[in-house]
Amino acid sequence: DDEDDEDETNLENLYYTAKSHKVDEPQKALDIFKGIIEKEEEKGEWGFKAHKQTLKLLFKQERHEDFITTFKSLLTYTKNAVSRNYSTRSLNNILEYVSKSKSTNLLKKVYSISLDTLKQESNNSRLWFKILLKYGNLLLDVKEFNELNGIIAQLNEACTGGVEDAHDATRDTQLMELYALEIQLHTEQNNSKKLKTLYEKSLGIKSAIPHPHILGIIRECGGKMHLNEGLFEQAYEDFFEAFKNYDESGSGKKIACLRYLVLANMLMKSEVDPFDAQESKPYRKDPEVVVMTDLVEAYQANNVMKFERVLSRNAKTIANDTFMHSYIQDLLWNIRIAGLADLIRPYTRVKLSFIADKLHITEKEVEKLLISAILDGVIYGKIDQADGVVVLKEAAAAKKYSALSTWADDLSLLLQSS
Repeated sequence: DDEDDEDETNLENLYYTAKSHKVDEPQKALDIFKGIIEKEEEKGEWGFKAHKQTLKLLFKQERHEDFITTFKSLLTYTKNAVSRNYSTRSLNNILEYVSKSKSTNLLKKVYSISLDTLKQESNNSRLWFKILLKYGNLLLDVKEFNELNGIIAQLNEACTGGVEDAHDATRDTQLMELYALEIQLHTEQNNSKKLKTLYEKSLGIKSAIPHPHILGIIRECGGKMHLNEGLFEQAYEDFFEAFKNYDESGSGKKIACLRYLVLANMLMKSEVDPFDAQESKPYRKDPEVVVMTDLVEAYQANNVMKFERVLSRNAKTIANDTFMHSYIQDLLWNIRIAGLADLIRPYTRVKLSFIADKLHITEKEVEKLLISAILDGVIYGKIDQADGVVVLKEAAAAKKYSALSTWADDLSLLLQSS
């Protein structure tokens, strides 16, 4: 026993000696860690720890082949050499820092090796599910959707066992994580029917205790879905909930979500300042959000010139966000309609060239705006294309004229039928 204690102490001393060389002499540290693994007669705690430290150094040095070899060796310790809780916690930590790698190939190998090992351990299904979910998210990031569909099928089977209503609190939480992954896939593929079904299912789960980040993903995708459907108020509510959840989880996605919240606010033509809310107020001056606050100010004031200046100054930032960029033309259309209505309000006859000059657009674009504004009842009047003017009426007179015109048409039809 005394001899065993002495060996244990020697291994411990070597371990801490190696750790002291990690920064200044990493290769020396690797050599000592390797010696610890070789000297340990039976696989145990110090060999396991030496593997972990070796993996960190190899990862930092981007020695991916050596990393994979060492990782496979570490997994041979997880059954009996160390406790299940310790090995699970350690594996989670390793996967967490490896997930920051830009090498898709390395990540795929690490996840695959982990899953193959855990498949043989029937008592560690939660960790297996968690790693499979990470693998699914990797495939989503690199847009390998065919393989991702296979992963989703495995995750669904693990959650329900093939029985749709076989749920408890733990399984419902896993199901929410699965839905978040699947909802993102359908958002990427513009599969609105499946997206809507899963979105409604996820909000119907009450016993789950998901991480706020998961809730943020579900509500953000729901917001995008509702925005695409033209349901701007529902989109606003979704984006606001997503922003709060991302904020709570410390996710960097909260800023993008705040931009979408402002976008929905403008599209629903609300006069409420989205930054008046307690949760969003602290971000009003955030450098990444200032562009949106400027847009809101211009939009609510129907200041077309300022709105276009802000867009022009931040063209690259907006173009980088493909979702945001896809709605810019809608916003421009709305603010030009509003600016047009403000511009011509004092007049009864206005030249199209005058409007074009003031709004910095072509006369053809002015004509399109006028037609839309007249059809939507924003302004009352008609376009005289021959003279290139719009002739305006007051709202009450226009409605009276419209009613008389309808009455005359009805009377004409009646006389014809008799």
